[in-house]
Amino acid sequence: MTTETVQHLHLRAGGVSLVLEMPGRRLPVVRHWGADLGPLEEEDLAALATAGRVPVGDSPFDVADSVSVLPEHALAWTGRPGLEGSRGGRDWSPALRTTTRPEVETTADGTQRVVVRATDEAAHLEVQLEVELHAQGLLRLRSTVTNTGADPYVVGAVRHTVPVPEQATELLDFTGRHTYERIPQRQPFPAGVHSREVRTGRTGLDAYHLLCAGEPGFGFRHGAVWAVHLGWSGNQQVYAERLHNGARLLGGGEALEHGELQLGAGESCTTPWLYAAYGVGLDEVTARFHAWSRSRPHAPARPRPVTLNTWEAVYFDQSLERLTALADAGAAVGAERFVLDDGWFGGRRDDTTSLGDWAVSPQVWPDGLGPLVEHVRGLGMEFGLWVEPEMVSAESELARAHPEWLFSAGGRRGLESRQQHVLDLAHPGAYAHVRDQLVALLRDHDIAYLKWDHNRYLNDAGHAPGGEPGVRAHTLAAYRLMDELLRARPGLEIESCAGGGGRVDLGVMERCVRVWASDCIDPLERRDIQRWTFLLLPPGWVGTHVGATRSHTTGRRHDLSFRAETALWGHMGIEADLTAATPEELAELGAWVAFHKAHRALLHSGTVVTGDHPDPAVQVHGVVAPGRDRALYSVASVARPATTGPHRVRLPGLDPARRYRATVPEPGAPWSGGVADRVPWAREGVVLPGSVLGQAGLPMLPLLPEHSHLVLVEPVPDRQP
Repeated sequence: MTTETVQHLHLRAGGVSLVLEMPGRRLPVVRHWGADLGPLEEEDLAALATAGRVPVGDSPFDVADSVSVLPEHALAWTGRPGLEGSRGGRDWSPALRTTTRPEVETTADGTQRVVVRATDEAAHLEVQLEVELHAQGLLRLRSTVTNTGADPYVVGAVRHTVPVPEQATELLDFTGRHTYERIPQRQPFPAGVHSREVRTGRTGLDAYHLLCAGEPGFGFRHGAVWAVHLGWSGNQQVYAERLHNGARLLGGGEALEHGELQLGAGESCTTPWLYAAYGVGLDEVTARFHAWSRSRPHAPARPRPVTLNTWEAVYFDQSLERLTALADAGAAVGAERFVLDDGWFGGRRDDTTSLGDWAVSPQVWPDGLGPLVEHVRGLGMEFGLWVEPEMVSAESELARAHPEWLFSAGGRRGLESRQQHVLDLAHPGAYAHVRDQLVALLRDHDIAYLKWDHNRYLNDAGHAPGGEPGVRAHTLAAYRLMDELLRARPGLEIESCAGGGGRVDLGVMERCVRVWASDCIDPLERRDIQRWTFLLLPPGWVGTHVGATRSHTTGRRHDLSFRAETALWGHMGIEADLTAATPEELAELGAWVAFHKAHRALLHSGTVVTGDHPDPAVQVHGVVAPGRDRALYSVASVARPATTGPHRVRLPGLDPARRYRATVPEPGAPWSGGVADRVPWAREGVVLPGSVLGQAGLPMLPLLPEHSHLVLVEPVPDRQP
């Protein structure tokens, strides 16, 4: 290979460099992805690529240092291939060669973009590979595969990969279950494949969330980290792979059932985006994902309204009298949006019936929803509604009229779960039925918000009558339905809820501006659930509610201060029967809501920071304003610490050269029993440089387990000479 046959491209943005090498007419190889290398000449890039090549091992086909972003079996890659498929058993090992000389294009928003077109004339396949590095330093990749042959081509998988260096010796990903989502798990980066697969038809309560590889012991504020996320809401596979020849990579793509994706002559398919982020510490990785979401065209431009949801207040016990009283109480404490949850439609008096019959129940609402909507709007609040458009109850008018619209593999009805089935939206009739009912609701009522639920797996998901695999087509149809509703009702907002936090991914977030992180709002559990949900999504996109004194999912009891302080940090809401609260409780809750409103511009636009405290009983996190002129922190005791204080906590993210005043605000009724009065810095406030607050820190207030306090950091004028 001569130097004339090799092309190098250097993309730089947000403190990140991506160096691509096109060896001859082969697909691009990543020669560096990580910290910004500064401006480099072509000779520097060529030398970087040459210096990075490892000696050939025990085989002349050793390709440890030349793995493309779409690895090819035909080039002796012995790991997972990027493109799998065949044409009746043929053309299963494509050898793609580029047809154009790609260049770096820069779009209006600062995105650097490379498009590579390649073909295998013998296998009759074309691939268009897109690589983008956004201004915030977030990398993403996808491909479009086209069948240029006359015979059908069955796609088995399309996977993209990014390499990680040898110092990435640890893996972090997540698992979970209903009411206990996004539980971190760590392990060494093993030889072979560490694979996380989704076969439930949705992102999953046990989703990997992000798959991270990093330096030993990496945390929020230290250690280099490389992470990937697949922006897709259906079946998927994300993995870390380490071969005997030294290659380490992270990769992912859709998990396709056999025969699910078949391309006829001239047909194409486009993969979901694989997102990838590098940073020093998880906080830098988080910042790249947050900046990406905030830059999207549909990102909310107005303050996120404090939401009152009716579920844990009334469950299925709905009436105009009860809900108008709840709305009155919500408005009195400062709620700005009222969401009517499950139970408003058809014969839905419990969870056994009527999903799919999206018409207002004449038994519960003899005058329709109009009187409630008008009352809510008259209080100055928006009105929102719970729906579950992809599901159908066996006991429903829809299921009785159109059983062929339910998922069915092999000529049988699929298993029932949660007294419901999945409505196959890939059926044109099923899609039109749901769309028309939802559009009518949006037309007839002033609905600003839909809480879109998805409460069961898509198991045995066959497209009737033949039973062909249907998850991919259904997922695309669900996306299309959301897009259609957003066009039908400009300004509409959609929340992604799936049995709690079961559909949290950047695919659905191209349509939604809020996720429900978990059905558990016990503040002790929620602190961890929110901490790790924020790893991907900004706080303003994550619903965080104040629940009842006794948690409905765990039975724990917590002071209002701990419940409200935990809910403060995201898209704040309330999920409790306020009509049963005392005047003192309502006054305290109102003060917390007012505090949230006063600081939500900071909370929803700032940089999320998380302290690496040595004692797991102590949690420190906060949000720092974009200009680092102010910040708000939470200090929590989540368990009894092994030792008594002072437990100094460092406040990360501040400008080390700027001077700040740190104080302890107490929204609502004072909760500390005079503790703050006995701590001089908390009682009077303290002025210190950001370097001291970030490195030496401050003693935390003495706290009982499952209590927390705030630290507000504000700038002070520069000293006069």
